[in-house]
Amino acid sequence: MRISTSQYLSMNVQSMDNQQSELSQLYGEISSGTNLTTPADNPLGAAQAVQLSMQGATLSQYSTNQSSALTALGSEDSTLSSVTQALQSVNTQLLSAGDATLNDTNRSAIAATLQQLNTTLMTLANTKSPSGGYLFGGFQSASQPFTQNSAGTVVYNGDNGISSTEISSTTSIATGDSGAAVFMSVTPETASPVAYAAAGNTGTAIVGAVSTTNAVASASGDTYGITFSVTGTPAVTTYTVSDTNSAGTTTSAAQPFTAGSAITLGTSGQSVTVTGVPANGDAFTVQPATQVPASQGGTNIFSTIQNMITALQTPADTPTTAAALTNTLNVGLTQVQNALSNITTVQATVGGREQQLQAMQTVNQSESLQNTNSLADLTSIDLPSTISKYTQTQYSLQASQEAFVQVQQMSLFQYLNQ
Repeated sequence: MRISTSQYLSMNVQSMDNQQSELSQLYGEISSGTNLTTPADNPLGAAQAVQLSMQGATLSQYSTNQSSALTALGSEDSTLSSVTQALQSVNTQLLSAGDATLNDTNRSAIAATLQQLNTTLMTLANTKSPSGGYLFGGFQSASQPFTQNSAGTVVYNGDNGISSTEISSTTSIATGDSGAAVFMSVTPETASPVAYAAAGNTGTAIVGAVSTTNAVASASGDTYGITFSVTGTPAVTTYTVSDTNSAGTTTSAAQPFTAGSAITLGTSGQSVTVTGVPANGDAFTVQPATQVPASQGGTNIFSTIQNMITALQTPADTPTTAAALTNTLNVGLTQVQNALSNITTVQATVGGREQQLQAMQTVNQSESLQNTNSLADLTSIDLPSTISKYTQTQYSLQASQEAFVQVQQMSLFQYLNQ
């Protein structure tokens, strides 16, 4: 087989072109640190690299979401701690207000302190999150959730929405709680029933806190009414207990009253003690905390505190008014304790979510590191090996070029002339 000079030269040029192309590719790999400059270099590897890159971007977004959620929950946790401190101060003031040696001036001073604490609570309820929205506004986080109306009553303007964020492919987590759930609610399972006096009572009877042996039944239980009757000469005091539930109302037979003795309420394991001297027709009501009417503060902690302020600002210079004040303070103490219990429950769920986020951050970091390593194994070059290969190719190309030049200069006439 004969190879012409032009064919020989063409073959040498093609060989050097191939070497030059390989040299350029190796140079690009050294410069970029990757062996996938174009998909054509390794179609399967390129497809895998795209998938790993997308997974890495997703993990990065999850990491951002986790950090944002943890910041928001940390802010809520801190705010709830401040709310707890404020409510504990309210509780202390109410206990102080029950001192029988205080006069109206002393009680007015306590009322002023309670007013300041109520303002502090409202400020905390309107706390903004690190992102700029209101922590307790629900989905209405752009608007101030708690305001006072013309009557001075604190009202909630938000909703019951709970914002959440996706922290993994299978998990979303709540990043806040609504103001209604925090400041306008109680936890039924832990809230004590509330005993309060009728507004028209004229005696000096005082109802104590409700004692219960069945918290679950108390939380979703019946409403009880205690009504006193004073008849005869000498006067004999008796009472009846009415039990109201979904089936209707039943009333017990009259029972003789002894101050300080427990009065059994139905069959739910609840009882109360009444001290002092009830007048004919005086009445008390015992209700689950979730059913207490707004006139008694309901489950609104702001209204509860405002009721206490109003009671302390009202002169209590007769036995009847002093008894009414004590009954009101007892209601307030029960409701503040219920509010504290609710705050504790909410804060516990916040802490649980924070722990979940911290655990997810650890998992996410591990997956991100594994994803990064997999991508590096797929696309990164072995730098020493690639440099060595580049050097060898470079020397090979130089040798080919030098040999080509020498061969190109050779001619048969050089030998004929010798």
